[in-house]
Amino acid sequence: MNLIRSILHMLWMVLTVIPWATAVLIAAPFISGARLYWMCVGWLDVAVKGGHWILGIRNRVTGFENLPLGQKDPAVLLVKHQSTWETFCMPPLMPHPLAYVFKRELLSVPFFGWAMARLDMIHIDRGRRIESFAKVVQQGRRLLGQGVWVIMFPEGTRIPRGEKGKYRSSGTRLAIECGAPVIPIAVTSAKCWPRKAFVKRPGIVDISIGPAIPSVGRKPDELMREVEAWIEAEMLRLDSEAYPTGQARLSQIKPGAD
Repeated sequence: MNLIRSILHMLWMVLTVIPWATAVLIAAPFISGARLYWMCVGWLDVAVKGGHWILGIRNRVTGFENLPLGQKDPAVLLVKHQSTWETFCMPPLMPHPLAYVFKRELLSVPFFGWAMARLDMIHIDRGRRIESFAKVVQQGRRLLGQGVWVIMFPEGTRIPRGEKGKYRSSGTRLAIECGAPVIPIAVTSAKCWPRKAFVKRPGIVDISIGPAIPSVGRKPDELMREVEAWIEAEMLRLDSEAYPTGQARLSQIKPGAD
């Protein structure tokens, strides 16, 4: 049954993204960036609702009160990355437009990537790290000043359930450069949508939004260790069965150490 559901959801996404992306490409020269963004978010919402109806995946979100309230208040969202699910559901969930930092190769994906190329996002060349980070800071500062939140996955890639990747400090470096707080977010999406798996399972995905952590006066590595400690402790709390040796592993993460 899960295989049939997964096939149907894939067909749902393909059949909806083609006309939606085509409409975005046609509309792009004529509408503002914000309107175009929310037009694209409309398709992401359709994909997520398809996940609800077809796959039986439900989101359970906590911590909305931790998000900045002002229309122009900046934030850098640092999110646990386990599957494609969180990349789809974050924009419809958040009250501010989001700008993803992603590798430019995604822009060549038919329809989906073509539509993304029309949005004001931060796409980078991973082979040119120094130039790429300078671009992230330049564009990030501009976007944050406009009330757009920057979202990054500090582990860099999707991590299997129950595992922890290497947390890289580019997100906290950006936050420090721009004076923006960081918002750590834990996501248990691999319970339903495992990494690189075609067959998905019904269930509840917990999305826990942590308290904002000020970046002013901090060092990137030290701040990232605090983000890492919060996210991984929250993952252990939300999905304890996936972390049989979690307590010993978490004891090795020392937030605040320099």
